[in-house]
Amino acid sequence: MKLLIVAATRPEIEFLYEQFNLPKVDFVRTDEFDVLITGVGMTATAFALGQHLNTSYNLVLNLGIAGSFDRTIPLGSVLNIISDEFAELGAEDKDAFLTLDALGFGQTKYTAHHNLLNDYIKRLKKVNGITVNCVHGNEGSIRSIIQRLAPVTESMEGAAVLYACTKISIPCVQVRSISNYVEPRNRENWQIGLAIKNLNTWAIGFLTNT
Repeated sequence: MKLLIVAATRPEIEFLYEQFNLPKVDFVRTDEFDVLITGVGMTATAFALGQHLNTSYNLVLNLGIAGSFDRTIPLGSVLNIISDEFAELGAEDKDAFLTLDALGFGQTKYTAHHNLLNDYIKRLKKVNGITVNCVHGNEGSIRSIIQRLAPVTESMEGAAVLYACTKISIPCVQVRSISNYVEPRNRENWQIGLAIKNLNTWAIGFLTNT
């Protein structure tokens, strides 16, 4: 099985690079898997996938860190994002938000489809996420998005990866580790180092046992 590992930045999977002695470049080919660093955000992700994603891959593994709206989930937890949604794609109608689906222009929510029975994936908590251009840091907007979509995680790339995989029918798994809670911006509360460590430990275990 040939995998394409997709991440927004190299620091998010730096230990994976070290474990497999990969060159520090944004696209790496190996016999077992390839690695693609897309850059941050949906646009950069879409462009990078347009350059490299093709049907020679049996699976796309999207790795990264994320914020959590659910404070019962400990920071550093590694989660399986089984559905992801473009949270801002649509139109405002006074106080209401109309999705692309409601407008009749397309789809905003995508599901991560795969048939893997790997224990490393099966034991992860399954959650739903949203993908945004602007991460939430305002109490009013946080309340609003929770009321509208009830997301567990927030990233800036996940739904774009699922969209691309859906369009060309490639199985996809999105795995993210929680670096912070979604709240008014407070870097002192972030646990990015812990999230990266746990994410990479999981990814290395998955890759060496698949």
